[in-house]
Amino acid sequence: MPPKAKVTRDMVVAAAFEIARKTGVDNINARTVAQKLNCSTQPVMYHFATIEELKRAVYEKTNEYHTEYLMNISEAREDVMLGIGLNYIRFAVEEPNLFRFLFQSGFAVESNLLEMINSEELTPVLSVMQEEMNKNTEQTKEVFVTLALFVHGYASIIANNSLEYDEELIAKHLKRVYAGAILALQEENPPKEEYPPKED
Repeated sequence: MPPKAKVTRDMVVAAAFEIARKTGVDNINARTVAQKLNCSTQPVMYHFATIEELKRAVYEKTNEYHTEYLMNISEAREDVMLGIGLNYIRFAVEEPNLFRFLFQSGFAVESNLLEMINSEELTPVLSVMQEEMNKNTEQTKEVFVTLALFVHGYASIIANNSLEYDEELIAKHLKRVYAGAILALQEENPPKEEYPPKED
């Protein structure tokens, strides 16, 4: 009789991730994960002393999955920020349980949006945005906050089944918010006028 396949830590996390994805994070426990893996609860508890610890590992995996999803933009789309914004909202449509886990479960390490802006996960998003806008880092972050609050609000309403997903309408609103945020930034920081040197 062949030896039983070893249940690894990654296998436990992957199984718990699928449970969170399909039925919500509240359904992650030793029994449901063991059933998913077709094993006893012993390997689950061997790798994770508590279910809270397992959920944190699943949160990290979900965060990575979310970042990859955001950055998966069609090459045909010229407006990168529009693509990222739409992906953020589309994620809430396609993965409502994971969206709620990421942003409405209390597992987020960052306690507010300003802290989240400085997290490593957002570096690729901000880099793309900065290149597209041709602004400095601080200015890019200011525009990002405005856009993020709008996009997150839209996504949260959709994730909680309070709004139908209409991509054309959402894209129109996103373009307005993005253009408006850049315009406001320019009005607040007008370019300094260069005066000709005074003649002696």
